[in-house]
Amino acid sequence: MIKSASLALALALCTAAQAQPALIDNERVAVTRTTAPLPPADADFVAVSLDGAGSATFGRKGDTPGQAGVSTVVIALKDHPVAPIPNASGYPLAFPRARAQKLLDNDRVVVWRYRWNAGEPTPMHFHDKDAVVVFAEDSSLKSTTPDGKSVQNDYKSGEIRFNRRDRVHSELLVGKSASAIITELK
Repeated sequence: MIKSASLALALALCTAAQAQPALIDNERVAVTRTTAPLPPADADFVAVSLDGAGSATFGRKGDTPGQAGVSTVVIALKDHPVAPIPNASGYPLAFPRARAQKLLDNDRVVVWRYRWNAGEPTPMHFHDKDAVVVFAEDSSLKSTTPDGKSVQNDYKSGEIRFNRRDRVHSELLVGKSASAIITELK
């Protein structure tokens, strides 16, 4: 017996044989990975292609996410909107920023493609929105908060993270390359 709407959504998104169980499932999103088109979606979604081009498409409830033979991350958007936090940090917002390319912008999401450059830390910035990050390549990033505390995070190509809003930090590439598709939730 299905006990929650989020579980039902995650199960509906995973009915294709090549789909994996929900990788992330919380009050905002249910995220899966597939290599085949899924049945019509039960919710609006963002589909991030892992084919090397780093593309993203937006679909509405009833559309079919994914493409045959292309590894795709499907971010199902749940009906739990959260307003962005007003920025009282004194730092700029995370996006837009230099070298960020806006891929999508609508009433549900803003999707960015971003590449970190070696030796160039991002400016210290404030995240006003929850975000789903899909790493496009193996990456190692050092994150530093305004008080100087740092942590190094290592990511694999195709790895997915859900990052909560209300964070301030800068990032520095610790390696030769890093890029990601970032979906900010409205």
